[in-house]
Amino acid sequence: MPKPTKGPRLGGTPTHQRIILANLATQLFEHGRITTTETRAKRLQPLAERLISKAKRGDLHSRRIVMRTVTDPTVVHVLFTEIAPQVADRDGGCTRITKIGPRKGDNAPMAIIEIVTEAVTKKTRSKKAEPAKKAEEVVEVPVEAEVAEAQADDEVVEVAEGAADTDAAAEVADETAETAQTAEESDNK
Repeated sequence: MPKPTKGPRLGGTPTHQRIILANLATQLFEHGRITTTETRAKRLQPLAERLISKAKRGDLHSRRIVMRTVTDPTVVHVLFTEIAPQVADRDGGCTRITKIGPRKGDNAPMAIIEIVTEAVTKKTRSKKAEPAKKAEEVVEVPVEAEVAEAQADDEVVEVAEGAADTDAAAEVADETAETAQTAEESDNK
């Protein structure tokens, strides 16, 4: 008897295990989500990911490769026409396993495996954005300082609108900002 490559077999023989996984994959693609044991879900996930990747290619050769595992033509059609376009923007991770607790009869750990159809949101992190966030953090300021700061901002806007020379407006803005800082420092003391 050949040794299993990834943990104990789900069935008695390698053929039985392949049949179990093929049936689970067929049911997953047909229903979108299935409830099974954690072990079976973990063994099904790589197979389902490979089949979905083949379906995203969409050519005849890929369809024939998928038909080796999923023998129901209607399920293969659903996989190629409905599921593959929904997950086309995903590079991987098209299935999700959620643990749901033990089964009532034999206390076997159960899980739900489902096809993820939500849109992908890519996180963009840049080194320039992180320091900017730190600079924008708001510091707790007493109410009097906020009022003085708001009045200073109003004066800057009025001076900037009324001044014809930008240098004069910049000087007035600097003076009002300095008075707001001194008012804030005196309130903090």
